[in-house]
Amino acid sequence: MQVQVVDYRAEDAAKKFVESLRHTGFGVLTNHPIQQALVEKIYRDWYEFFCHGDTQAFAFDPEKQDGYFAPEISETAKGHSKKDIKEYYHVYPWGRIPAQLKNDILRYYDMASELASELLDWVEQYSPAEVAKHYAEPLSNMIKDTPNTLLRILHYPPFTGSEEPGAIRAAAHEDINLLTILPAANEPGLQVQAKDGAWLDVPSDFGHLIVNIGDMLQEASQGYFPSTSHRVINPTGESSNKSRISLPLFLHPRSEVVLSEKHTQASYLLERLKELGVK
Repeated sequence: MQVQVVDYRAEDAAKKFVESLRHTGFGVLTNHPIQQALVEKIYRDWYEFFCHGDTQAFAFDPEKQDGYFAPEISETAKGHSKKDIKEYYHVYPWGRIPAQLKNDILRYYDMASELASELLDWVEQYSPAEVAKHYAEPLSNMIKDTPNTLLRILHYPPFTGSEEPGAIRAAAHEDINLLTILPAANEPGLQVQAKDGAWLDVPSDFGHLIVNIGDMLQEASQGYFPSTSHRVINPTGESSNKSRISLPLFLHPRSEVVLSEKHTQASYLLERLKELGVK
């Protein structure tokens, strides 16, 4: 089954969207409430910050995990040995944010979080009873008043020819959280791995909203909803001279939320951050 592109306004949107999540780990929405003009402005403004801003004044805090992550401390995906070719900034409402960028990014954070709560209700609505009974509380309630949901602004820089051989923009990985909400980036490259191992392009027309399952929802649903591997491949031709900006919102429950008999949100997150080498 291919990743489904679903009209958010359609009567059967919830059913089709959750079916796509169930079979591929991904779903794509059109005609959604996220304002495209705001997304485009954020892309432009944060591109300027990465290229010309005082990034080191906001260097990441290893304890709080907020702020700017330079390319040399970028993630190494689980099971890989080479760092991704990227830099990024972690936004939490309680964290450090450059003053000139704060209003727009927090407006987007609130807007995307509100939509994410609705999408979690869709997931629960179409979870079979034998799956839903394992949810410790309603899925949308897991994120109520959470301080943990993370908005990451990613900058994949143009290629210079000095990149480490074998490194790519984002090596194959799964997300840690419940759901990831992602407006289509300004450049292509996102792929998801099918059940047969083949890599498929995720429909990413500008204006699409891409949603994928993370490990925490997989854990809470006892594997019913799959956290599928995905990656961002390197550009070729003229595209290699262009930056790529991406804006994923990683939806995290409150720290004490029970995901399974093995894990709370806090214990699961700590385990994964250690694996990524950023904790």
